[in-house]
Amino acid sequence: MSEKITKTWLKKQEKTFLADRANRVAMDAVTAVGVNESAKRPDAFRTDLHAYSVSLPQKGITNQKRSGRCWMFAALNTMRFRIMQKLNLKDFELSQTYTMFWDKLEKANYFLESILKTLDEPTSGRLLQWLLMAPVQDGGQWDMICSLIDKYGVVPKASMPETFSSSESMQMNFTLTEKLREDACRLRSAYRAGADEAKLRAMKDAMMETVYGMLCVCLGVPPKTVDFEVRDKDDKFIRDTGLTPQEFFRKYVEMDLSEYISLINAPTDDKPYWRSYSVKFLGNVIEGRKVKYVNLPVDELKKAAIAQMQDGEPVWFGCDVGKSSVRDGGVMSLDLFDKGSLFNTSFGMNKAERLEYGHSLMTHAMVFQGVNLDENGRPNRWRVENSWGKEPGKDGYYVMTDAWFDEYLYQVVVNRKYLPEEVLKAFAEKPILLEPWDPMGSLA
Repeated sequence: MSEKITKTWLKKQEKTFLADRANRVAMDAVTAVGVNESAKRPDAFRTDLHAYSVSLPQKGITNQKRSGRCWMFAALNTMRFRIMQKLNLKDFELSQTYTMFWDKLEKANYFLESILKTLDEPTSGRLLQWLLMAPVQDGGQWDMICSLIDKYGVVPKASMPETFSSSESMQMNFTLTEKLREDACRLRSAYRAGADEAKLRAMKDAMMETVYGMLCVCLGVPPKTVDFEVRDKDDKFIRDTGLTPQEFFRKYVEMDLSEYISLINAPTDDKPYWRSYSVKFLGNVIEGRKVKYVNLPVDELKKAAIAQMQDGEPVWFGCDVGKSSVRDGGVMSLDLFDKGSLFNTSFGMNKAERLEYGHSLMTHAMVFQGVNLDENGRPNRWRVENSWGKEPGKDGYYVMTDAWFDEYLYQVVVNRKYLPEEVLKAFAEKPILLEPWDPMGSLA
């Protein structure tokens, strides 16, 4: 082909395309119902059963609605499981609005501190533009929810229920982002005009007061104490009042968050396995725990997740949920669609190539509540608790094939007691710092 697209070339392409019956059939189908519906393979739905040899007894399904709090919902789902088991409850939820409030406040503070650290960076530079892109987005990481809970604890959902802005966060996020970008502009302008650190700090304090007030308007004022009142499955009434959120977490969740480690699978040449990694400018609580992972072969993630579930505890994980998955029936499988036949081509990038060329990264966090092991003890499908309500999937649960796990799962979080010494040693090492825009810095 020459440098330009010519009329001769176009005429040839059209003639060749229309001469092929399969092309005409594909065009009629896709123009009518879209790519996925036309490429769907019905037989894939018959092979992905919602039955598992290891299955944890979680009841009820949560719903993040029109917000990006999946990482928060998934983490709190692992914690509500412990409360339900401990107290023999049929169903129970922790307040996602409570943790959302503190996350937004801490992210705003983290953003303004990042602006103060980068005052000499050019406004048009990649770093500043990255920081300004989404100062208080809904997404997050496991270590970030741990930092929030360490500092603020948790409360039952009844203590701080959903609001319009927690369930449909776009308007709140847009307004907060507008204000924080203006704050960044004012801080940088004052610095260029000669303001000293004391002046800049005073400006930042006033900005954070405004953010706090905006969050109270949108989400309500967080409770200082918890009155916990529930009935268990046997109709026994449980009452415990006057607890601080930190006391409630310690007493009822009873989870040592410092014991949980993030494992990732990023098979790219720039990230050798058996090493620890962190990401620059990624976090929420300034003084909280830093985001940190150990990069491992994918089978190591599976072994750790299976060991924890066999011991009766669910597993938080992060993946690229939008790839080769469907809401109807809740299936995540590489066999769902045959787009290659539909378009008479092939789609052959591997996991590393998709990461390097921007076609995949972690977009969603959920919880493993089970796994099916074959006669040789190898997993072939995984039980997934989602946070999109009861309608998608089977009563809100998805089934993930093991092959899909290989290609699109990026992170699991497990207790260190399920990990070999080699992994613990790697985690203890000083992490390699990744750039803020690295795909492993994505937020679920």
